[in-house]
This record gives sequence, structure tokens and C-alpha cells, in this order.
Amino acid sequence: MIGEAHVYGLYLPWLMLLCGAALGALWGVRRVLAATGLYRWVWHPALFDLALYALLVWALSRLTVLMQ
Repeated sequence: MIGEAHVYGLYLPWLMLLCGAALGALWGVRRVLAATGLYRWVWHPALFDLALYALLVWALSRLTVLMQ
């Protein structure tokens, strides 16, 4: 997945775009977890969010490889 994207004359690395997409997905997942009350079962929410973000970046990178 080495490459770059051309966005309005600005070249961005693919990883930067994936991290932005994962951040948006994390925002949605956190809202769902908070609305359902599942955060009550999480010992350290900040560490949980960091791990969830890393998993989302990994999952998006795997999906983009499969899409090619």
C-alpha cells in the first residue's frame, strides 16, 4: 500500500487518508458505545479508544488491499 493520493493539488500519503477515515469511524463507534452504555464495562476508556483506533486503521488498510 505504498502510494499517495492527489487531493486538490496536494499529495497525501495513503496512510494519512486511512488514519483520517479511521478517526471518523472511531467517532461513530464511540457514540454507539456511549449510547448503549458499554463504556461502563471498560476499565480505562482512553486506552480502549487507542486500541480501537489502531484496530480500525489496521482493518481499513486490509480492506483497501482487498479492494485493489
